[in-house]
Amino acid sequence: MTQPTEDYKNKIKEIYSKSEIILTDEEMASIDYADFGLDNWEEEGLNLILYVNNNRYCAKEMALLPKQTCPEHMHPDWDGNGGKQETFRCRWGDVYLFLEDEKDLSLEGSGLSLPEKSKEYYTASKPLHLNAGEQYTIPPKTKHWFQAGDNGAVISEFSSPSFDEYDVFTDPNVSREIRDRES
Repeated sequence: MTQPTEDYKNKIKEIYSKSEIILTDEEMASIDYADFGLDNWEEEGLNLILYVNNNRYCAKEMALLPKQTCPEHMHPDWDGNGGKQETFRCRWGDVYLFLEDEKDLSLEGSGLSLPEKSKEYYTASKPLHLNAGEQYTIPPKTKHWFQAGDNGAVISEFSSPSFDEYDVFTDPNVSREIRDRES
């Protein structure tokens, strides 16, 4: 797995700064830069600050570069627990969230595009467009993916406990490092 460049890290920190969310130096130093093992940083990735993740709830701040996409995935039931339910609240910029639907995915006329390297693995087709101040709650076990608008996005996530190792990605090439978690 490749590491993000300093230039990439600086772009992400700039996005967080533009959001005007007050973040400590320690939080900015703790950003988790995830490329999901796809080595396609600018197109597919997710950058997050974990505030808390315990056996009751989780809170994160996520940042995406312009048009950057978090790969399609779902949060299944695991180890006797229900799948993760998460509320996305767009804090800065805008984000396009796509949810599982019975229709075929079409981005025609939307100004969005799928990452060329893995576009065959995006199937969730119900679009929601969240501007700053808008939010949406994703039910457990719902396939979804999301992409930032033209300026990038910062999204707060409030959810039930987060256990990345149980996430199911549509793309079989995805791998995700498992972070240490608060007890």
